[in-house]
Amino acid sequence: MRILLTNDDGIQAVGIRHLYQGLVAAGHDVLVAAPISEQSAVGHAITIASPLRVKEFRENGFQGLGVSGTPADCVKLALTTLMAEKPDLVVSGINAGANVGIDILYSGTVSAATEGALMGYPAVAVSDDNFAPSDLLAQGEYVAAFIAGRPWEAAPPRCVLNLNFPNRPVAETLGLRICPPTAAVYKDWYVTRQDPRGRDYHWLTGVIPPEALAPDTDRALLTAGYITLTPLRFDFTDRDTMARLATRLGTVTGG
Repeated sequence: MRILLTNDDGIQAVGIRHLYQGLVAAGHDVLVAAPISEQSAVGHAITIASPLRVKEFRENGFQGLGVSGTPADCVKLALTTLMAEKPDLVVSGINAGANVGIDILYSGTVSAATEGALMGYPAVAVSDDNFAPSDLLAQGEYVAAFIAGRPWEAAPPRCVLNLNFPNRPVAETLGLRICPPTAAVYKDWYVTRQDPRGRDYHWLTGVIPPEALAPDTDRALLTAGYITLTPLRFDFTDRDTMARLATRLGTVTGG
């Protein structure tokens, strides 16, 4: 299988390196196009006011193309310009940190996969519930086995399969659960400190309150030790509200 591999942690991150190893070891033809620098939480941003530059990386059995842009830039550039032959699949990850619930909206990892899906390719986003992983080889091997079953064939066009690993060895997980994302949102706050020159700066932090989690949703299951899989479709239309507005405003809906 020909695979476009990307991420948002940057081309030198452990997650993309170990996923590359797992996919290549499984016999796949892998082209890496990933940000040169970390692009976490940039969402689906694309670069329109400056040029994109590409740098080749070859080191320790790894090769790939670093792009001076966002994760979505990487996918768009690779699929239109950098790849001589189009891929069978777009894979984004393995991200350091889970992408569940509202994280899906912020995530550069999920957005890279979404860009692939919007361009007509099967797409998988992969994340690990650990912000500082050092060894994701087992997770990379799991992903290679997971895509061998071609699960996207059971999904509609423009669907992203969002796969998350719990913060434990793969052999100690409780298995795979297909689930919806949690509807709970972060309780955010900023830590305010001073730099060495006495000027204030503000650092965002936050948590999803455990009591707000519904059982059998991605965040709850991931915390319990399951690998979670959530199919994502990006239709933002609230059709129930469309119908109510049409009644209230005395008009008709557009479809």
